Amino acid sequence: MTRTIAPVQDSSVQKKSSFTVEDLYRLGWLEEPQVSPDGREIAFVRVTIDRSANANRRAIWIAPTDGGPPRRLTSGTNDSAPRWSPDGRWLAFVSVRGDDRPQLYVLRRDGGEARRLTSLPQGVSDPAWSPDGRRIAFLSRLNAAERASEDASEPEPEPADEFMHKQLVERRKHEEQRRFDPRVVRRLPYRAGVEFFDDRSTQMYIIEVPDDDDAPAPQPRRITDADLDFGAPVWMPDGQSVLTTATRDPEADSQFFFFDVLRVPVLPEGRADPQRLTAPGFTHFAPLPSPDGRWIACLRMAENQPFASATSLVVMDAAGGEPRNLTAAADLNIAAYDWLPGSDGLLCLAGWRGAQPLWRVALDGGGCERLAQMPDDRFIAEFDTGRDGTIAFVAGDAANPCELYARNKHGVERRLTAFNAPLLEERIIVPFEELVYTAPDGCKVQGWILHPPDFDPAQPGGYPLAVYIHGGPHLMWGPGVRSMWHELQTVAARGYVVFFCNPRGSDGYGDAWRLATQANWGFADAPDIHAGIDTLIARGYVDPHRIAVTGGSYGGYMTVWLIAHSDRFACAAAARGVYNLLTQHSTSDAHELVELVFEGFPWENHDVLWRHSPLAYAHRITTPLLILHAERDYRVPISEAEQLFAFLRRRKQVVEFVRYPREGHELTRTGEPDHRADHMRRILEWFDRFCQPRTGNDGAPRRGSTDG
Repeated sequence: MTRTIAPVQDSSVQKKSSFTVEDLYRLGWLEEPQVSPDGREIAFVRVTIDRSANANRRAIWIAPTDGGPPRRLTSGTNDSAPRWSPDGRWLAFVSVRGDDRPQLYVLRRDGGEARRLTSLPQGVSDPAWSPDGRRIAFLSRLNAAERASEDASEPEPEPADEFMHKQLVERRKHEEQRRFDPRVVRRLPYRAGVEFFDDRSTQMYIIEVPDDDDAPAPQPRRITDADLDFGAPVWMPDGQSVLTTATRDPEADSQFFFFDVLRVPVLPEGRADPQRLTAPGFTHFAPLPSPDGRWIACLRMAENQPFASATSLVVMDAAGGEPRNLTAAADLNIAAYDWLPGSDGLLCLAGWRGAQPLWRVALDGGGCERLAQMPDDRFIAEFDTGRDGTIAFVAGDAANPCELYARNKHGVERRLTAFNAPLLEERIIVPFEELVYTAPDGCKVQGWILHPPDFDPAQPGGYPLAVYIHGGPHLMWGPGVRSMWHELQTVAARGYVVFFCNPRGSDGYGDAWRLATQANWGFADAPDIHAGIDTLIARGYVDPHRIAVTGGSYGGYMTVWLIAHSDRFACAAAARGVYNLLTQHSTSDAHELVELVFEGFPWENHDVLWRHSPLAYAHRITTPLLILHAERDYRVPISEAEQLFAFLRRRKQVVEFVRYPREGHELTRTGEPDHRADHMRRILEWFDRFCQPRTGNDGAPRRGSTDG
């Protein structure tokens, strides 16, 4: 079964050109939409690329919900976390100005200069206005000695001028470097993202917001004191307490699981012990009270299988009681949610068959209903619900990777931005053709195809095929996934038929499909990918001798798994992949993944883990392989790539290894723009080397060679 999701092309298509790698620098994206209290405007973060600085820039913009032109509100280059005051007069946000840490700022809605409220040594994050608009809660990191010094009223004096401020910043950096030279490690994980953890934990503060712009900013007051990392604060509607999350077991060696919802009392002075609202058996996160204060909702995952089991939306009485699972019968994996204004239901995001739509969730347990009148291919990344029922959301689809939209309470929708329009109007956007095919065991698999702009199914010799595999494995791709949209269009523009699918293990097809790879990586999902390739070859326009395959993270794992078990691929490119489950367990910041997916520790499951490791079969690989990895990737450390490269090089196979300095696991999504472009360009050049016809000395076409 096929279905083509085609963007609308105007009559000037013949004047348009195809996508290139260079277009990456012109495609930005949007984050964190926030509806104003009166529903008239939406604040959001616009991310653009500063090519000369090789950096991603963030600024806060405002878009009127009536469709007026959006305007830039902040002047910084690293502004985030916009939050409206309850009366709508102010916008709080977090910004990095100069070489300082991120600090809390407020800005009047009608413009003017942003006012800095904090100067904390470790910066701030996650601001949240109190219901009366007089205070803002936020997070900052301290160790035990710093907390004791703060409680003893020994704050460091503010620098007298900018010169003294710079000296203070440099002194702090120097002292911090000396304090961790050498670094002593006592817990797991000890690093994540692109950084090593220090001895600090995330604590919660409250600061009064002065009415007078000329009044000095008051001193923030810390309301927690424990060696725990508290999560983002959310005020209860009565303003008497704040909801957050924290681990119930600091010795559990986990940054993902064993979390509970806590209620932190807000006293006139001093602090009180948090009250734990949830119990073991599940890990809980993202608490949010109903607007009327009667209920507390949160997301939860089963602790015995949190990676593969669905995330559920639950609700409990704010006065206490057992949580009720509102999405148990829906077979959905909830990504995000928000309350409806009347407290009589909720909205949630959940992936389904290549799209990520909004669903209405009944408070009485009546189930989930997909919102009507939304495109089938839309992938909503983030959303926010206003007091008047306005829904703001950031979404991509087959025609545009990312824009801001608003939907009013009557279901009328309006696109509020067109930031990508100047580029998209110049380019040929090829359609996504949905392909539903049959796996060897009779199950239906959903995938998509992109064809070159000048595609002719009768072309002599056919087309090369580029197979893309998503990570996770419990992720889901579709036409509206922003992080892949430009790359897929660029590969098709290069003359390739492009294919991707959601094989077993993917999200968006229910629990049974997602759990199919449990303790069976590689063996469970490889047949689904091969079946898709076979289906395309059967159409007659794909050259079976010119098939390339690539993927990142788990997609990198599957890429190497496939070429170690098949010789059908002309070349492959594996990015940030797991290749040895035995070493991945002990070097990753997500060591629990191996333990929980394969149901045991390496010393118990050595043979099982090795049997499911691509490295165990690397001696069979003859396919030319490009390995790409970030040097500060602590989710899948670069030692995985180093082992694979050494195995193949010692066997004198065709292999290249590209190392990206300063980057982590998010390289291709949010890394340095030049690195992102280089990563895409190298994969394309590798594909071309082995898959595109060349002209020999005699003028006759020949295939790419495998000399290396």
